[in-house]
Amino acid sequence: MDFFAKVVNDIKSVKIQGATNVAKYAVRALKWKSQKIRAKSKIDFLIKLEKYKQILVETRPTEPLMRNILRYVMFNLRESDITTKEIPRLIDIIADEFLFNMNEAKEKISAVGANMIKNHTVVFTHCHSSTVMGILKKAWKDGKRFEVIHTESRPLYQGHITAKELTKAGIPTTMIVDSAISTYIKKADMAIVGADVITADSSLINKIGTLYLALASKRVNIPFFSATVLPKFDPETIFGRVEEIEMRDPKEVWKNPPKKLKILNPAFDITPRNLINAYITEEGLVTPESVSEVISDKYSWILRGIKI
Repeated sequence: MDFFAKVVNDIKSVKIQGATNVAKYAVRALKWKSQKIRAKSKIDFLIKLEKYKQILVETRPTEPLMRNILRYVMFNLRESDITTKEIPRLIDIIADEFLFNMNEAKEKISAVGANMIKNHTVVFTHCHSSTVMGILKKAWKDGKRFEVIHTESRPLYQGHITAKELTKAGIPTTMIVDSAISTYIKKADMAIVGADVITADSSLINKIGTLYLALASKRVNIPFFSATVLPKFDPETIFGRVEEIEMRDPKEVWKNPPKKLKILNPAFDITPRNLINAYITEEGLVTPESVSEVISDKYSWILRGIKI
């Protein structure tokens, strides 16, 4: 199996997980393929490269950060005046710039989110988000003393990753089964989750169970936030594309179920904007009503890219 095929397989099987990691490996795979392409012209080269880009895009339907970085790379390649031999090197430069900006963005988010956490706060989170982890670790490093409650996040148990990271950092942590959210949300002062997608109507697509947590937070009147870089916005939803909710292999839920039993294993759900107090972003706290405006101002290439 070559490197490109391995990355495609590892993204599909969630061996590579986390939006930034998925985006990073996707670009590496695209670069690897760019070094193998033989073409008579730049146009022919980009047509062939576009096909490989599309294969990567189709590995996971709910990965807008990956789609956006690949879109950003292809947009800049089309706009550049370079030879085909220079394309692999330019992919490196474009990707490095994008990922550097994303790392800086996540540091800003950590600072904004950490400022929101006070001593004796109880923070509730769900699944595993490197962005949320950045906030919690920054707050702890800043001397805040607080507790975290989080879910195990079945069926792949990403909550175990969260538990390991938080306990290693010395942060008092309690993990609960997913179905106990309603019971333990009453002990929390705020809920912070990550994000897989921000849609055109400012809804949040995130790990299945996020909507349940948002509804539970609303019921007990605690604020619900999503911490995310703004390039997780999916521009295609502006033009009527309905974000696909990925259905995972039922064997993740039950390896040897009874015959004829139907098992549904959706990976994500949709939390409407009216349940979200704000997005914690590199531009500060952004209300759902302001997301599109901020993205249009700060990341106009996302909207330009969709028209390519």
